Amino acid sequence: MTHRDRARLSRLADVPVMPVEADVLDRAALRRAFRGARIVFHGAGVVATRPAEMVWKVNALGPRLAVEAAAAEGVERLVLTSSVGGVGPATGGRAGREDDVYRGGGLGLTYVDSKHEGESEALAAAARCGIEVVVVNPAYVLGVPVNPLEPGETSTRIVGNYLRGRLPAIVDGATNIVHVEDAALGHLLAAERGKPGERYILGGENVTWVDLIEVVAELSDVRHPVLVIPRDAAEVIAAAGSFSGGLVISPEAFALMAQDWRYSSEKAKRELGYRPRGLKPTLRETVEWYMELLRSGALAGGRPSAMSLGSLGIRLVARAGGLRVAHVVEGWIGRRFVAVG
Repeated sequence: MTHRDRARLSRLADVPVMPVEADVLDRAALRRAFRGARIVFHGAGVVATRPAEMVWKVNALGPRLAVEAAAAEGVERLVLTSSVGGVGPATGGRAGREDDVYRGGGLGLTYVDSKHEGESEALAAAARCGIEVVVVNPAYVLGVPVNPLEPGETSTRIVGNYLRGRLPAIVDGATNIVHVEDAALGHLLAAERGKPGERYILGGENVTWVDLIEVVAELSDVRHPVLVIPRDAAEVIAAAGSFSGGLVISPEAFALMAQDWRYSSEKAKRELGYRPRGLKPTLRETVEWYMELLRSGALAGGRPSAMSLGSLGIRLVARAGGLRVAHVVEGWIGRRFVAVG
């Protein structure tokens, strides 16, 4: 288990590992870490948009360096953790598949482009160095972390922010939710059964962001009004975020949520024996875990954020009856403007 910050190993709780300090961009350190290994799982990545240079180095260059280091140490196979972002948004009104032509390049999304480039670099290095590389593309991961006492990071935050009353708005787009344990098992299946040079989407269930928040509200019995932004308006909001330097709005967050991230995992099911669970069991575990964090006070404190203040403002407007017009308009045009509330 490679790491840079030993303190972060606490996130693994009691999982038995042999920690080895190594930077993913340090060839010599990677070779030392891989020495004697038969299979390497390369899961390092930056799930962010800034600083762009670091995102590109870790997500695009890192996989190539890992493949080269693994090949130099005689490793038989490397399983690369990419993302459905590396496949690109779904097009044509159907769920995305592994053999889709990448069409994310024109969107200017740093994370998505860097993950796609990382796949390409890793597979090219595999062909050049004579090592087996299998790519896995997890969808949007939810579930309970290995150490349940640790607060969630990245993907679980949308659930946590809603439950804490810190989610003012979502975009009327779609995603695919996968349970973290299913994604982890998919990695093991790819190591055992995956074909070299192939990619496998590790997804769960396709769902709109609106329906996801509605299910979270149902399971938690926590109800906060959340504005629903039309997909075609998200670009304007993203541009406003760019203009403000992203101080209030993360431009790529809106641009990412506005894409169609629905995917099919049929290839992984067929070739790997992958069997993911459904949406509700995944959300139920995530909600119960986050509610326990809230009850324990583990998430108490901290300064109000722009998102929390925005969400508070929307709740106050709702209490004053200010969202009634939105609900009336919804009935007229058949389009959601408010979720839950």
